[in-house]
This record gives sequence, structure tokens and C-alpha cells, in this order.
Amino acid sequence: MKWVESLRMALKSIGSNKGRASLTMLGIIIGVSAVIVMVSLVQGSTNQVTAELEAMGTNMISVTVLGRGSNRTIEVNEMLEFAMDNSDKIESVSPFISSKATAKSGSNNISTTIQGTNEAFKTVRNTDVHQGRFFNALDIERRQKVALIGSYVSQELFGTLNSVGQEIKINGEIFQVIGLIEIKSNSSQGSEDDRIIIPYTTAQRLTRNANVNTYFIQAKTSETVDSAMTAVEKFLVGIFSDTNSYRITNQADLLDQVSEITGTLTMMLGGIAGISLLVGGIGIMNIMLVSVTERTKEIGIRKAIGAKRSNILQQFLIEAVAVSCIGGIIGILFGFLLSSVIESITQIPAIPSMSIVLISFSFSAFVGVFFGWYPANKASKLNPIQALRVE
Repeated sequence: MKWVESLRMALKSIGSNKGRASLTMLGIIIGVSAVIVMVSLVQGSTNQVTAELEAMGTNMISVTVLGRGSNRTIEVNEMLEFAMDNSDKIESVSPFISSKATAKSGSNNISTTIQGTNEAFKTVRNTDVHQGRFFNALDIERRQKVALIGSYVSQELFGTLNSVGQEIKINGEIFQVIGLIEIKSNSSQGSEDDRIIIPYTTAQRLTRNANVNTYFIQAKTSETVDSAMTAVEKFLVGIFSDTNSYRITNQADLLDQVSEITGTLTMMLGGIAGISLLVGGIGIMNIMLVSVTERTKEIGIRKAIGAKRSNILQQFLIEAVAVSCIGGIIGILFGFLLSSVIESITQIPAIPSMSIVLISFSFSAFVGVFFGWYPANKASKLNPIQALRVE
């Protein structure tokens, strides 16, 4: 029997039992769509985080003073002097203060994040302005009440009006908006566009906290990151006797950690979703066994008129594979649709990759072969005389 003829007969059999075939495919559909949705969400989130980290540059080092076992802090001038002494390895240093605050303009007000830093933040954290200007060293020195605002803050406080040159109140104190930060993400609440950047000297007064516990250090090049980290480590050990008093990280290490974590997460979620495919495969095997029982007489007639064992095996195996492949195709379409819906609702990027689609479809076809073999083999071994006697 030709493969085309076997496929035609398989599709005819599936079409004559649409309800049963649909229920049989359900496990495959759920499994394939679950794999695509879960992996797409993980990959989309990973790409977003990776892009944000790479945008900061792989030559950035982050220093956080934890203060464990010591009351000592690092003054900004100390860190700047250290950077000057190691100018062959270090390009610039940016102190960083972060706090929640209320921003108000007229009758509009929002709760947002205030970030205090210096003029080097522009290059260290790859933060530019879309309109206006970044603050300068004079603004830092004079503790000027100037602010750079994100696109989300601008929309919430000023709507469609040009925010540059406007005044806002931050925790009751008046600041002048001198720049609009370029859009970093999706201009939504809690994103990088939901922030206000002010001089760190002004932030110290605004937050009533003179301590700066975070510094971003930009190495000269990606090749000098290791030597810069060694110099920073030596500098901090000279200040803190306990290495638990501080933490040093760099972007390259963070990227490696993100890749490792998301890789493990992808495999775990894919494995969990793959269980549905196995359940679907068991469903296929059960239905095919029922089908063999129902069509015993048909098998006996075909064998009696000359059909070989291989012909019967081929027919039922193709039927099982057809059920799983059709379910796989529907699962792929449903997975793409569900990914788009989830992305629009949660704003979490979902990026279905062709590799995952191919793997999911191939696995669904394999499930059809694996779980369809036993019923097909059972059908091919039926004795034609005994099969014809079945009522």
C-alpha cells in the first residue's frame, strides 16, 4: 500500500470520528501550546533583561557598600580620587542614590523613583536626554534643584505638553525640569521611564541621607575590567577589613548569570509542559487501541484479500502520527495566539522562536509514532480468520 493511500484512509478515519479525534488531540494541543508560550515568555524576558544590561556596557562595575560589621562609608571624594589614581584602568565614577518620592505638577501627582547621581552617569549608565540637557559639574557643586524626568513621568505630569523648562515639586520642593530622558522601555509605571534623575548632592539633602552606598564605575575598555575590579577590591579591602561589608559585580558576570538562570528555567518549564505531550500520547494510544478493536473485522477482510502485515501496520501508524501532527499544528497556532494575548495584557515580551516550534512539532510527531506503534503492531498481528469471526 502506498503512503499516500494510507494517509488518505487515515484522514478519512479521523474525519468520520471528529469528536473522538478532537479529544485525542487535546493533550497534544495543550502540550505544544504550553511549551511555546512558556519558552517564549522566558526568552522574551531574557532578551529584554540582556538588552538592558548590554545597553549599560560590559565594562561597568557596580560597588555596593553593605555596611556589615562596620560603620565606615565611602565618601564620594574618596572614590573620585581613587578613580583619578587609576585613570589607566578607570574611565569615570558615578555615585548613586535611589529613593521613592512624590512628584507633583499642578493637580497631577505620582509616586516615582528619585535617582541622585553626577554628570558621569550619562556615559557610565548610557543614559542620554531626548530633549533639553544633562546636568553638569556646576549643578552638582551648587546643589541645584534641577531634574531629568522619564517619559512616563512626563506623560503623567504634563500630558502632551513639552516638559523641559517646566517646574515640578518633589516631596514639596520645587525643581526645574532641564531634560527629558530618552525612552528606555515601554513608558509604563515601574519601568526605567518611571524615574527622575537629580544631582546626588541635591538628593542627599532631599532624602536627608548624606551616605552614598552605591557607585557605578566605568572601566576604560572591556579588556581592563578585570584589572579595574582588582584595583577596586584592593581599595575596598584597605577601607573595610571585612569583605562582607561590600559587594562588587560587573555586567559581564551578570549577563552570564542571567543566561545560566534562564537556560535552566527554559529547560524546566519546557519539561513541565512536555508532560502534557506525554499525556496526549497516552490518549492517542488508548484511542487507537479502541479503534483497532472496533475495526477488527475490517482488518480481517483486508488481510483475507491480500493485505500484508506491513500494510496494516503502516495504516494505523500513519493514522496515529496524523492525529498527533494535526494536534501539533493546532497547538502551534494556539501557542502563537496565546503568546500575543499574554504579551498585550502583561507587557512581558513573548518571542516564539522557530527552533522551539520545530522541536515542539517534532516531539508531537514522535509521540504519535511512539504511542501509536503498539496499537498498530497489535492490529497487524491479528489472525484474519479470528478477525472475520468477530461480530
